[in-house]
Amino acid sequence: MTITKLKTGRYQARVTWYDGSGKRINRKKSFDHKAEAAKWELEMNTLKQQGALSVRSEEVFAEYFWSWYERYKEASVGERTQRTYLTAYHALQEYMAPIPIGKMTRRDYRTFMVKYGRNHSKATVTKFNALYHACVKDAVMDGDIAKDFIRTTDVVFSNAKTRKIEYLSIAEMHQLVAYLISSCNPHFTSKYMILTAIYTGARLGEIQGLTWGNVNEVEMTITIDHSYADETRQIKTTKNDSSNRVIRINHDLIRLLNQLKKPLSGAKSMVFLNQYGTIPTSAAVNKTLRESLAAINLNKRGFHFHSLRHTHVAYLLSHNVPLYVIAKRLGHADISTTSRVYSYLIDEFREKTDNQIEMILDEANPNNLHSHNQLR
Repeated sequence: MTITKLKTGRYQARVTWYDGSGKRINRKKSFDHKAEAAKWELEMNTLKQQGALSVRSEEVFAEYFWSWYERYKEASVGERTQRTYLTAYHALQEYMAPIPIGKMTRRDYRTFMVKYGRNHSKATVTKFNALYHACVKDAVMDGDIAKDFIRTTDVVFSNAKTRKIEYLSIAEMHQLVAYLISSCNPHFTSKYMILTAIYTGARLGEIQGLTWGNVNEVEMTITIDHSYADETRQIKTTKNDSSNRVIRINHDLIRLLNQLKKPLSGAKSMVFLNQYGTIPTSAAVNKTLRESLAAINLNKRGFHFHSLRHTHVAYLLSHNVPLYVIAKRLGHADISTTSRVYSYLIDEFREKTDNQIEMILDEANPNNLHSHNQLR
Protein backbone atom coordinates (compact mmCIF):
# COMPACT_ATOMS: atom_id res chain seq x y z
CA MET A 1 0.00 0.00 0.00
CA THR A 2 1.21 3.49 -0.81
CA ILE A 3 0.00 7.05 -0.46
CA THR A 4 0.91 9.51 -3.22
CA LYS A 5 0.20 13.19 -3.64
CA LEU A 6 -1.57 13.95 -6.91
CA LYS A 7 -1.05 17.04 -9.07
CA THR A 8 -4.47 18.22 -7.92
CA GLY A 9 -3.20 18.37 -4.36
CA ARG A 10 -5.30 15.41 -3.22
CA TYR A 11 -3.85 12.26 -1.69
CA GLN A 12 -4.35 8.84 -3.24
CA ALA A 13 -4.08 5.55 -1.34
CA ARG A 14 -3.76 2.27 -3.21
CA VAL A 15 -4.18 -1.33 -2.09
CA THR A 16 -3.29 -4.51 -3.99
CA TRP A 17 -4.31 -8.08 -3.18
CA TYR A 18 -4.99 -11.39 -4.88
CA ASP A 19 -8.38 -13.10 -5.03
CA GLY A 20 -9.07 -16.81 -4.60
CA SER A 21 -8.13 -17.58 -8.20
CA GLY A 22 -4.81 -15.76 -7.95
CA LYS A 23 -6.00 -12.74 -9.92
CA ARG A 24 -4.37 -9.46 -8.89
CA ILE A 25 -6.86 -6.85 -7.68
CA ASN A 26 -6.07 -3.13 -7.35
CA ARG A 27 -8.14 -0.56 -5.56
CA LYS A 28 -7.38 3.11 -5.10
CA LYS A 29 -9.14 6.02 -3.46
CA SER A 30 -8.44 9.76 -3.28
CA PHE A 31 -8.83 12.08 -0.27
CA ASP A 32 -8.48 15.78 0.44
CA HIS A 33 -6.21 15.16 3.41
CA LYS A 34 -3.29 12.79 3.90
CA ALA A 35 -4.63 11.74 7.32
CA GLU A 36 -7.84 10.52 5.69
CA ALA A 37 -5.85 8.53 3.14
CA ALA A 38 -3.74 7.04 5.93
CA LYS A 39 -6.84 6.05 7.88
CA TRP A 40 -8.34 4.30 4.85
CA GLU A 41 -4.99 2.60 4.19
CA LEU A 42 -4.93 1.30 7.76
CA GLU A 43 -8.50 -0.02 7.51
CA MET A 44 -7.76 -1.77 4.23
CA ASN A 45 -4.56 -3.24 5.63
CA THR A 46 -6.52 -4.69 8.56
CA LEU A 47 -9.07 -6.23 6.17
CA LYS A 48 -6.27 -7.61 4.02
CA GLN A 49 -4.66 -9.31 7.04
CA GLN A 50 -8.05 -10.77 7.96
CA GLY A 51 -8.47 -12.13 4.45
CA ALA A 52 -11.65 -10.11 4.14
CA LEU A 53 -10.86 -8.29 0.91
CA SER A 54 -12.70 -9.56 -2.12
CA VAL A 55 -13.61 -8.23 -5.52
CA ARG A 56 -17.18 -9.38 -4.70
CA SER A 57 -17.32 -6.86 -1.85
CA GLU A 58 -17.83 -4.22 -4.54
CA GLU A 59 -21.14 -5.76 -5.63
CA VAL A 60 -24.27 -3.86 -4.65
CA PHE A 61 -25.95 -5.81 -1.85
CA ALA A 62 -29.08 -6.59 -3.89
CA GLU A 63 -27.00 -8.14 -6.69
CA TYR A 64 -24.77 -9.96 -4.22
CA PHE A 65 -27.89 -11.42 -2.56
CA TRP A 66 -29.24 -12.66 -5.89
CA SER A 67 -25.88 -14.17 -6.91
CA TRP A 68 -25.70 -15.91 -3.53
CA TYR A 69 -29.21 -17.29 -4.01
CA GLU A 70 -28.38 -18.63 -7.50
CA ARG A 71 -25.13 -20.17 -6.28
CA TYR A 72 -26.25 -21.73 -3.02
CA LYS A 73 -30.05 -21.95 -2.82
CA GLU A 74 -31.87 -22.07 -6.16
CA ALA A 75 -31.27 -25.75 -6.92
CA SER A 76 -32.46 -26.94 -3.50
CA VAL A 77 -35.70 -25.00 -2.96
CA GLY A 78 -39.21 -25.38 -4.38
CA GLU A 79 -41.08 -23.01 -6.66
CA ARG A 80 -42.88 -21.20 -3.86
CA THR A 81 -39.61 -20.54 -2.01
CA GLN A 82 -37.98 -19.42 -5.25
CA ARG A 83 -40.71 -16.79 -5.59
CA THR A 84 -40.03 -15.68 -2.00
CA TYR A 85 -36.34 -15.13 -2.80
CA LEU A 86 -37.29 -13.19 -5.93
CA THR A 87 -39.65 -10.92 -3.97
CA ALA A 88 -36.95 -10.38 -1.32
CA TYR A 89 -34.49 -9.43 -4.09
CA HIS A 90 -36.96 -6.92 -5.56
CA ALA A 91 -37.44 -5.42 -2.08
CA LEU A 92 -33.71 -4.72 -1.89
CA GLN A 93 -33.74 -3.16 -5.35
CA GLU A 94 -36.66 -0.90 -4.52
CA TYR A 95 -36.02 0.11 -0.91
CA MET A 96 -32.26 -0.07 -0.39
CA ALA A 97 -29.69 2.42 -1.65
CA PRO A 98 -27.25 0.84 -4.16
CA ILE A 99 -24.49 0.33 -1.62
CA PRO A 100 -21.72 -2.28 -2.23
CA ILE A 101 -21.95 -5.09 0.31
CA GLY A 102 -18.38 -4.37 1.43
CA LYS A 103 -19.44 -0.86 2.46
CA MET A 104 -22.75 -1.74 4.08
CA THR A 105 -23.11 -0.69 7.70
CA ARG A 106 -25.61 -1.58 10.37
CA ARG A 107 -27.04 1.92 9.96
CA ASP A 108 -27.52 1.40 6.20
CA TYR A 109 -29.36 -1.86 6.79
CA ARG A 110 -31.44 -0.34 9.58
CA THR A 111 -32.47 2.49 7.23
CA PHE A 112 -33.62 -0.07 4.67
CA MET A 113 -35.48 -2.03 7.35
CA VAL A 114 -37.41 1.07 8.47
CA LYS A 115 -38.32 2.06 4.89
CA TYR A 116 -39.45 -1.44 3.91
CA GLY A 117 -40.99 -2.47 7.22
CA ARG A 118 -43.33 0.51 7.63
CA ASN A 119 -45.54 -0.86 4.82
CA HIS A 120 -45.16 -4.61 5.30
CA SER A 121 -46.31 -7.23 7.78
CA LYS A 122 -44.25 -8.74 10.57
CA ALA A 123 -44.29 -12.16 8.89
CA THR A 124 -42.92 -10.81 5.60
CA VAL A 125 -40.26 -8.60 7.22
CA THR A 126 -39.12 -11.39 9.55
CA LYS A 127 -38.87 -13.87 6.67
CA PHE A 128 -36.91 -11.52 4.42
CA ASN A 129 -34.61 -10.49 7.26
CA ALA A 130 -33.77 -14.16 7.86
CA LEU A 131 -32.92 -14.63 4.15
CA TYR A 132 -30.74 -11.52 4.05
CA HIS A 133 -28.98 -12.54 7.25
CA ALA A 134 -28.19 -16.02 5.91
CA CYS A 135 -26.60 -14.37 2.87
CA VAL A 136 -24.55 -11.95 5.00
CA LYS A 137 -23.31 -14.71 7.31
CA ASP A 138 -22.10 -16.65 4.25
CA ALA A 139 -20.43 -13.48 2.93
CA VAL A 140 -18.46 -13.23 6.16
CA MET A 141 -17.52 -16.93 5.99
CA ASP A 142 -16.45 -16.56 2.35
CA GLY A 143 -14.25 -13.58 3.17
CA ASP A 144 -16.25 -11.17 1.01
CA ILE A 145 -16.97 -8.87 3.96
CA ALA A 146 -15.44 -8.48 7.40
CA LYS A 147 -18.47 -7.87 9.59
CA ASP A 148 -22.07 -9.11 9.93
CA PHE A 149 -24.07 -5.88 9.67
CA ILE A 150 -27.46 -7.55 10.24
CA ARG A 151 -26.85 -9.38 13.52
CA THR A 152 -28.74 -7.80 16.46
CA THR A 153 -30.76 -5.56 14.11
CA ASP A 154 -34.42 -5.48 15.15
CA VAL A 155 -37.10 -5.97 12.53
CA VAL A 156 -39.50 -3.09 11.87
CA PHE A 157 -43.00 -3.80 10.60
CA SER A 158 -46.46 -2.34 10.12
CA ASN A 159 -49.05 -3.33 12.71
CA ALA A 160 -51.79 -2.42 10.25
CA LYS A 161 -50.38 -4.84 7.66
CA THR A 162 -49.79 -7.59 10.21
CA ARG A 163 -52.72 -9.96 10.14
CA LYS A 164 -53.57 -11.66 13.40
CA ILE A 165 -53.05 -15.37 12.90
CA GLU A 166 -56.30 -17.22 13.47
CA TYR A 167 -56.47 -20.60 15.13
CA LEU A 168 -59.28 -22.59 16.69
CA SER A 169 -59.84 -22.97 20.40
CA ILE A 170 -60.23 -26.52 21.67
CA ALA A 171 -64.02 -26.14 21.76
CA GLU A 172 -64.08 -24.76 18.21
CA MET A 173 -61.81 -27.54 17.01
CA HIS A 174 -64.14 -30.12 18.57
CA GLN A 175 -67.07 -28.51 16.74
CA LEU A 176 -65.28 -28.59 13.40
CA VAL A 177 -64.05 -32.19 13.80
CA ALA A 178 -67.54 -33.39 14.76
CA TYR A 179 -69.09 -31.63 11.75
CA LEU A 180 -66.49 -32.93 9.29
CA ILE A 181 -66.77 -36.52 10.51
CA SER A 182 -70.57 -36.44 10.33
CA SER A 183 -70.61 -34.98 6.81
CA CYS A 184 -67.66 -36.74 5.15
CA ASN A 185 -68.24 -38.28 1.72
CA PRO A 186 -65.47 -40.52 0.32
CA HIS A 187 -66.21 -39.22 -3.20
CA PHE A 188 -65.14 -35.71 -2.12
CA THR A 189 -61.88 -35.86 -0.22
CA SER A 190 -61.36 -32.23 0.87
CA LYS A 191 -62.94 -32.80 4.31
CA TYR A 192 -60.66 -35.77 4.90
CA MET A 193 -57.67 -33.55 4.06
CA ILE A 194 -58.85 -30.96 6.59
CA LEU A 195 -59.18 -33.63 9.27
CA THR A 196 -55.69 -34.93 8.45
CA ALA A 197 -54.28 -31.42 8.93
CA ILE A 198 -56.00 -31.12 12.32
CA TYR A 199 -54.68 -34.49 13.46
CA THR A 200 -51.11 -34.13 12.09
CA GLY A 201 -50.25 -30.43 11.61
CA ALA A 202 -48.86 -31.34 8.18
CA ARG A 203 -48.64 -28.80 5.35
CA LEU A 204 -51.17 -28.86 2.51
CA GLY A 205 -48.67 -30.07 -0.11
CA GLU A 206 -47.53 -32.87 2.21
CA ILE A 207 -51.12 -34.02 2.68
CA GLN A 208 -51.97 -33.74 -1.02
CA GLY A 209 -48.99 -35.94 -1.87
CA LEU A 210 -49.70 -38.79 0.56
CA THR A 211 -49.80 -42.30 -0.87
CA TRP A 212 -51.05 -45.44 0.83
CA GLY A 213 -47.43 -46.50 1.17
CA ASN A 214 -46.98 -43.54 3.53
CA VAL A 215 -49.72 -44.78 5.89
CA ASN A 216 -48.68 -47.51 8.32
CA GLU A 217 -51.69 -48.93 10.17
CA VAL A 218 -49.58 -51.28 12.28
CA GLU A 219 -47.15 -48.64 13.57
CA MET A 220 -49.89 -45.97 13.55
CA THR A 221 -47.74 -43.53 11.59
CA ILE A 222 -47.69 -41.39 8.48
CA THR A 223 -44.36 -40.98 6.69
CA ILE A 224 -43.79 -37.70 4.89
CA ASP A 225 -41.01 -38.06 2.31
CA HIS A 226 -42.35 -35.97 -0.59
CA SER A 227 -44.81 -33.19 -1.33
CA TYR A 228 -47.24 -32.16 -4.08
CA ALA A 229 -47.08 -29.11 -6.34
CA ASP A 230 -50.53 -27.60 -6.73
CA GLU A 231 -49.52 -25.67 -9.86
CA THR A 232 -48.12 -28.61 -11.83
CA ARG A 233 -50.04 -31.42 -10.08
CA GLN A 234 -46.79 -33.30 -9.77
CA ILE A 235 -44.98 -34.96 -6.87
CA LYS A 236 -41.96 -32.95 -5.68
CA THR A 237 -39.42 -33.04 -2.87
CA THR A 238 -40.37 -31.76 0.57
CA LYS A 239 -39.64 -28.18 1.63
CA ASN A 240 -36.27 -29.21 3.12
CA ASP A 241 -34.50 -32.24 4.61
CA SER A 242 -36.04 -31.76 8.05
CA SER A 243 -39.50 -31.94 6.48
CA ASN A 244 -38.91 -35.64 5.86
CA ARG A 245 -40.34 -37.20 8.99
CA VAL A 246 -42.58 -39.85 10.55
CA ILE A 247 -45.71 -38.60 12.35
CA ARG A 248 -47.55 -40.66 14.95
CA ILE A 249 -51.33 -40.72 14.41
CA ASN A 250 -54.33 -42.25 16.17
CA HIS A 251 -57.05 -44.83 15.46
CA ASP A 252 -59.58 -42.14 14.53
CA LEU A 253 -57.50 -40.89 11.61
CA ILE A 254 -56.67 -44.41 10.44
CA ARG A 255 -60.39 -45.25 10.45
CA LEU A 256 -61.22 -42.08 8.50
CA LEU A 257 -58.52 -42.62 5.91
CA ASN A 258 -59.58 -46.22 5.37
CA GLN A 259 -62.94 -44.91 4.15
CA LEU A 260 -61.02 -43.65 1.11
CA LYS A 261 -59.19 -46.91 0.40
CA LYS A 262 -60.29 -48.65 -2.79
CA PRO A 263 -60.01 -52.42 -3.41
CA LEU A 264 -57.15 -52.00 -5.90
CA SER A 265 -55.26 -49.29 -3.96
CA GLY A 266 -51.54 -50.03 -3.95
CA ALA A 267 -48.64 -48.46 -2.06
CA LYS A 268 -48.18 -45.83 -4.78
CA SER A 269 -51.87 -44.95 -5.02
CA MET A 270 -52.75 -41.43 -3.86
CA VAL A 271 -54.77 -41.31 -0.64
CA PHE A 272 -56.90 -38.25 -1.44
CA LEU A 273 -58.00 -38.96 -5.02
CA ASN A 274 -61.59 -37.78 -5.42
CA GLN A 275 -64.32 -39.22 -7.65
CA TYR A 276 -62.82 -37.35 -10.62
CA GLY A 277 -59.46 -39.04 -10.15
CA THR A 278 -57.73 -35.80 -9.08
CA ILE A 279 -56.31 -34.33 -5.88
CA PRO A 280 -58.31 -31.32 -4.57
CA THR A 281 -56.46 -28.05 -5.14
CA SER A 282 -55.63 -25.46 -2.50
CA ALA A 283 -58.56 -23.33 -3.70
CA ALA A 284 -60.97 -26.28 -3.48
CA VAL A 285 -59.87 -27.33 0.01
CA ASN A 286 -59.99 -23.77 1.34
CA LYS A 287 -63.50 -23.34 -0.11
CA THR A 288 -64.62 -26.49 1.72
CA LEU A 289 -62.98 -25.22 4.91
CA ARG A 290 -64.82 -21.88 4.71
CA GLU A 291 -68.13 -23.63 4.06
CA SER A 292 -67.54 -25.99 6.99
CA LEU A 293 -66.79 -23.12 9.38
CA ALA A 294 -69.92 -21.31 8.20
CA ALA A 295 -72.00 -24.46 8.74
CA ILE A 296 -71.11 -24.45 12.45
CA ASN A 297 -71.46 -20.64 12.72
CA LEU A 298 -67.76 -19.92 13.21
CA ASN A 299 -66.77 -16.55 11.76
CA LYS A 300 -63.02 -16.71 11.12
CA ARG A 301 -62.26 -14.18 8.37
CA GLY A 302 -58.51 -14.81 8.19
CA PHE A 303 -58.73 -18.57 8.65
CA HIS A 304 -57.29 -20.76 5.89
CA PHE A 305 -55.85 -24.24 5.50
CA HIS A 306 -52.45 -23.36 6.98
CA SER A 307 -54.29 -22.08 10.07
CA LEU A 308 -55.07 -25.73 10.82
CA ARG A 309 -51.33 -26.23 11.39
CA HIS A 310 -51.43 -23.43 13.96
CA THR A 311 -54.51 -25.02 15.54
CA HIS A 312 -52.62 -28.32 15.84
CA VAL A 313 -49.74 -26.55 17.60
CA ALA A 314 -52.12 -24.72 19.94
CA TYR A 315 -53.81 -28.01 20.85
CA LEU A 316 -50.49 -29.74 21.61
CA LEU A 317 -49.25 -26.76 23.67
CA SER A 318 -52.49 -26.79 25.67
CA HIS A 319 -51.70 -30.40 26.61
CA ASN A 320 -48.12 -29.52 27.63
CA VAL A 321 -46.41 -31.34 24.76
CA PRO A 322 -42.73 -30.18 24.76
CA LEU A 323 -41.79 -27.65 22.09
CA TYR A 324 -38.95 -29.88 20.88
CA VAL A 325 -41.42 -32.69 20.15
CA ILE A 326 -43.75 -30.27 18.34
CA ALA A 327 -40.84 -28.97 16.23
CA LYS A 328 -39.98 -32.49 15.06
CA ARG A 329 -43.63 -33.25 14.33
CA LEU A 330 -43.95 -30.11 12.20
CA GLY A 331 -40.75 -30.87 10.28
CA HIS A 332 -38.78 -27.87 11.53
CA ALA A 333 -35.01 -28.07 11.33
CA ASP A 334 -34.63 -26.91 14.94
CA ILE A 335 -36.64 -25.58 17.84
CA SER A 336 -35.73 -21.95 17.02
CA THR A 337 -37.92 -22.06 13.91
CA THR A 338 -40.89 -23.27 15.94
CA SER A 339 -40.22 -20.65 18.62
CA ARG A 340 -40.09 -17.88 16.01
CA VAL A 341 -43.11 -18.89 13.91
CA TYR A 342 -45.34 -19.78 16.85
CA SER A 343 -44.02 -17.22 19.35
CA TYR A 344 -47.47 -15.62 19.68
CA LEU A 345 -48.95 -18.98 20.73
CA ILE A 346 -46.11 -19.72 23.12
CA ASP A 347 -46.58 -16.31 24.74
CA GLU A 348 -50.31 -16.93 25.15
CA PHE A 349 -49.80 -20.28 26.82
CA ARG A 350 -46.96 -18.91 28.94
CA GLU A 351 -49.37 -16.38 30.42
CA LYS A 352 -51.88 -19.13 31.15
CA THR A 353 -49.28 -21.24 32.96
CA ASP A 354 -47.67 -18.45 35.01
CA ASN A 355 -50.04 -19.03 37.93
CA GLN A 356 -49.36 -22.76 37.77
CA ILE A 357 -45.59 -22.11 37.86
CA GLU A 358 -46.04 -19.79 40.85
CA MET A 359 -47.82 -22.54 42.76
CA ILE A 360 -45.12 -25.08 41.87
CA LEU A 361 -42.42 -22.71 43.11
CA ASP A 362 -44.34 -22.10 46.33
CA GLU A 363 -44.23 -25.84 46.96
CA ALA A 364 -40.41 -25.74 46.86
CA ASN A 365 -40.61 -24.33 50.41
CA PRO A 366 -41.71 -27.10 52.84
CA ASN A 367 -43.22 -24.46 55.15
CA ASN A 368 -45.59 -23.48 52.37
CA LEU A 369 -46.58 -27.12 51.95
CA HIS A 370 -47.48 -27.25 55.64
CA SER A 371 -49.57 -24.08 55.29
CA HIS A 372 -51.37 -25.46 52.24
CA ASN A 373 -52.16 -28.70 54.10
CA GLN A 374 -53.63 -26.75 57.02
CA LEU A 375 -55.89 -24.84 54.63
CA ARG A 376 -57.23 -28.05 53.08
